[in-house]
Amino acid sequence: MRDLPIYQTFSDFYPYYLSEHSDVTCRRLHYLGSILVLAVLASSVATAHYMWLLSLPVIGYGFAWTGHFFFEKNRPATFRYPLYSFMGDWVMLKDMLIGRIRF
Repeated sequence: MRDLPIYQTFSDFYPYYLSEHSDVTCRRLHYLGSILVLAVLASSVATAHYMWLLSLPVIGYGFAWTGHFFFEKNRPATFRYPLYSFMGDWVMLKDMLIGRIRF
């Protein structure tokens, strides 16, 4: 594993995070996983089926990690920077939705 810097702020981390998502299929899998997480969350709350909430990490990380292991061919930043990576997923989703990042 390469020696990664210690990021003090999310704004310093985010460019690194984006560099770890250069493959369009990886980004699309992140997008799909994040949208599904939001849909399951909304459905769970709307229907009071709270056990569905247990599936959220599997859905979110399952799609993302598939993208990293099979398409990006790198180790997900979640393993080294869990909080910043979680934040990065949602900022990247927003950036994709507003057209700042191609997906």
